[in-house]
Amino acid sequence: MTLFDTDLPTTVQLGTSGATVADVIAVARHDARVELTDEAREHVATVRRNIDELAASDVPAYGISTGFGALANKHIPMEKRTRLQKSLVRSHAAGTGPTVEREVVRALMFLRAKTLASGHTGIRVETLETMLAVLNAGITPVVHEFGSLGCSDDLAPLAHCALVLMGEGRAVGPDGTERPVPELLSEAGIEPVTLAEKEGLALINGTDGMLGQLIMALADLQNLLTAVDITAAFSVEGLLGTDRVFVPELHEPLRPHPGQAAAANMLKVLEGSGIVASHRMGDDRVQDAYSLRCAPQVAGGSRDTARYVLSVTQNELAAAVDNPVVLDDGTVSSNGNFHGAPVAYVLDFMAIPIADLASMSERRTDRMLDPARSNGLPPFLAEDPGTDSGLMIAQYTQAGLVSDMKRLAVPASVDSVPSSAMQEDHVSMGWHAARKLRQSVLNLRRVIAIELLSSLRAIALRAPLEPGAAASAVIADLDGRVGAPGADRFMAPEIEAAEEYVASGRLVRTVESAVGPLN
Repeated sequence: MTLFDTDLPTTVQLGTSGATVADVIAVARHDARVELTDEAREHVATVRRNIDELAASDVPAYGISTGFGALANKHIPMEKRTRLQKSLVRSHAAGTGPTVEREVVRALMFLRAKTLASGHTGIRVETLETMLAVLNAGITPVVHEFGSLGCSDDLAPLAHCALVLMGEGRAVGPDGTERPVPELLSEAGIEPVTLAEKEGLALINGTDGMLGQLIMALADLQNLLTAVDITAAFSVEGLLGTDRVFVPELHEPLRPHPGQAAAANMLKVLEGSGIVASHRMGDDRVQDAYSLRCAPQVAGGSRDTARYVLSVTQNELAAAVDNPVVLDDGTVSSNGNFHGAPVAYVLDFMAIPIADLASMSERRTDRMLDPARSNGLPPFLAEDPGTDSGLMIAQYTQAGLVSDMKRLAVPASVDSVPSSAMQEDHVSMGWHAARKLRQSVLNLRRVIAIELLSSLRAIALRAPLEPGAAASAVIADLDGRVGAPGADRFMAPEIEAAEEYVASGRLVRTVESAVGPLN
């Protein structure tokens, strides 16, 4: 399934109009260089003059001449305002727990830079340029698992990043080794910044962490939502199922959900299968089980959910999230756009259908292992049942992953723990929703991998019946490394090899080389 363009730039030009999903992935995962356009540089400098004028006036302005959160009514005299910004970043860098992945931190920083370049935050050009220099140098701030409530933005994660721009905090270099921040900056020729009025707030006031993780999850799902159609079709083949429930006249004319094009994928994967053809005549089974027959409907719902989630993602990519913001007329105004609810909801939403996809995948695997339901396959696909256990415990592993995904599908966004002395009395928990979704996507990949090796073994055990071109191509490509029948062997490496085969996109590419492009 293609949600968005996968042609990634090697250099991203960051202007006032925002960024694309492909830009985020290119920077986060492939270290694309980020350059600020002249237009953005001039606009940011122009807007900054409004902040400088406001800072010099007697008009109180949140984050410029006042404290923060529940301390917003505290006036800060001119001589303490540099300290105000430093104190803000230092105090808000209060995360704890395991460190998050490098790609998440890079997405977080790039998305914050994207908003800073919009000209609605009042940042100075030199501060924005420093953030881009850190990104381009491959320096990655250490950001922790816990610290964001998804309202007043991803405060702690962003503060850990901002601290590094000041020459403080913790970071790792391009080689992945943690070293003192001043040393890393010096080697890259980067001068630490001294934050001016409003800048500390501008650096930490965004939904960038949850949005970045959402984009990474969607990028991974693009491949998996096609892979699951392939493995489902292989399971139909291995279980002597019918392909007639996937013909086009049963789908678009009767139930025109766009995602149900998954049926066309399954039909194409099964095309030319001697196994499927072998029982088209004289078979006394009326209908296949739901996990086979209804696979396109469940996969289709997941695909349509992903498209909706992408639309919210693109809206958020076009946003300039900060508080207060600088409007086009120079007015500085408080607002509530930092609330992470729109992103949190879709992060939670996406976790539900992919948990269901995994659940259906596990049911197909279990059916292949059960001689009462597998239409002639040996128990657990074992070579010598009793002496050999076959794939019995691989299904246990799959079931454990599915159970975890069901727990991860419980929404985080319905929870709210008030903070900041009840000033921030409703929060989105979007960061937590993002962490859940990333784990759920990883689990889905592993579930699909186990179905792949099970279905390939089932297909091989149908010999001398010949599978279709798709399964034949995958079996040849894997060359016995995944899913080959035989005596019991160390299963963990085989599962890992199947997971890598799915994750790399090689499964989809191999099938498409045999049967043509899939939806």
